[in-house]
Amino acid sequence: MNIDKYPELKPGKKYIKRYYVAIMLWIVGRAIQAACRLDKEVIKEFSELPEKFTFSLGVLPDGPFMIIGKDDKGRAKYMGWNKGRTRFPLEMNIKSLEAAIKVFTFQEGTATAFARERFIVDGDLGYALAVVRVLNIIEVYLLPKIITKLAVKRYPRWSEFSPLRKWVNRILIYIRAFTF
Repeated sequence: MNIDKYPELKPGKKYIKRYYVAIMLWIVGRAIQAACRLDKEVIKEFSELPEKFTFSLGVLPDGPFMIIGKDDKGRAKYMGWNKGRTRFPLEMNIKSLEAAIKVFTFQEGTATAFARERFIVDGDLGYALAVVRVLNIIEVYLLPKIITKLAVKRYPRWSEFSPLRKWVNRILIYIRAFTF
């Protein structure tokens, strides 16, 4: 058998999936920044994180990434997507683009993805859980209820009892995420 007859096949680049995940990370990053100025639960989660805290959420091996840090006032700030060679106190990475597609098309919730070991966390696990709680709140604001119930472990009770808070904050988060 001659091995030269069978050349190695390389997989495609999956550009559409990569662009979709990059856009979703951008939207989520900007929404976290906006929610940290509006929602008391997001503000509380970020206030409990250390000063100058920065984390990245991305897809291995080559990205895309989302970088969020605390500014001088203790609020979240979306810092872009270019991670470079910088190390962060908390790095949360999704193992593959296919796993990221499952998470960002809401076929699988964040908690389920953690349980199925689709995430790699490098840093303090307590900080990672705080970030996951923030991501769940953001999903409640950004998505319709029927999709959110698939994406989060428990739908928050405050959104059922306070529809005014939910809808006003949802509109403001969308406006601030796309304009600031």
